[in-house]
Amino acid sequence: MTEKDEQFQEGKKPAERKKRRRGRRAYGTGSVFQRTDRKSKQWVAQVVLENGKTRQRYFWTQAEAADALNETLYEQKRGMLVTEKDQTVKQLIEHWLENVHKQTIRLSSYAEYRSVTNAHILPELGHIKLQQLTIQRVERFYMRRQENGLSANRIRAIHKVLHQALAYAVRTNLVMRNVCDAVKLPRLTRRERQPLSVEQAQRLLDVAKGHQLEAVVTAALLTGMREGELLALRWSDINFEQQYLQVRRTVRRISGQGIKEGEPKSESSRRKIVLSLFLLDVLKQHRIRQLEAKLKAGPGWEEHDLVFCNNRGKFMDNPDLLKRFDRLLKAADLPHMHFHDLRHSAATFLLAMGVHA
Repeated sequence: MTEKDEQFQEGKKPAERKKRRRGRRAYGTGSVFQRTDRKSKQWVAQVVLENGKTRQRYFWTQAEAADALNETLYEQKRGMLVTEKDQTVKQLIEHWLENVHKQTIRLSSYAEYRSVTNAHILPELGHIKLQQLTIQRVERFYMRRQENGLSANRIRAIHKVLHQALAYAVRTNLVMRNVCDAVKLPRLTRRERQPLSVEQAQRLLDVAKGHQLEAVVTAALLTGMREGELLALRWSDINFEQQYLQVRRTVRRISGQGIKEGEPKSESSRRKIVLSLFLLDVLKQHRIRQLEAKLKAGPGWEEHDLVFCNNRGKFMDNPDLLKRFDRLLKAADLPHMHFHDLRHSAATFLLAMGVHA
């Protein structure tokens, strides 16, 4: 080294010379050292993270620090090392739902996930750090929700969102395990379906004759279509000559967004349904009454080619449909039932009409 170089080195500050000698720390390495300036735990286990920063853990003895270092380096090598220890449940779910999961699900499913997240998960668990979320904490959360009147079904919907978000956290090494895997859920009580007998179904059709819901009730009983599929059905989906209809879409009311049209529930839900002559005749009569309503509405009519619509040609609203359906049941002296239960009455009714299974 020349005299000039020696003068240059001597002129640099000690910290700068130390930094120059040390260079860039290597990812996947670590060390154990003592901090005598600390009053409590002085032995430090330090590892270098992927971003070049270090993580330090403090211990009472050198042996404890050495064991911790070996364990941490092992976790790091296997991709199990948690690197975002201060991230909260809210930060995790918001990122997962908006940037990951939203792209893979239908709009209606996203709306349901968002509703569950905002109404239940974030208010009580959002502020908790991921590392502090325990099985007991989640179980207490579910218990409180149940005590506040939530059904077991609703709690399971909450659990589904939280479980999937934590599964993403495990996959991305934010936590080492999914606490929801071991959480005990409230007992599920399934609602008894109330399919109509053949005699009850016939009574309902008799009362519905000439009613505004005659066609949609008949279609539900004779096709087994879901409510959303019926309300999304268009005249262009029906082939009167070849006597079938094609299920291509569904609708659902989404909180804050109104009625939204989307894809059927599954690929198998896209199907062709053969229509009986009886149902075809009901649909033709319904079409005539709809054209009369269109003329009466004049400029107020919105043409969407919908088979089952309101008095202005727009999507029939679910609450309105259920309210009028309930009146039909009372007029037919039938017990209260969900409109969707007509779908489960279809098989029995069709077999009674002589339709092959």
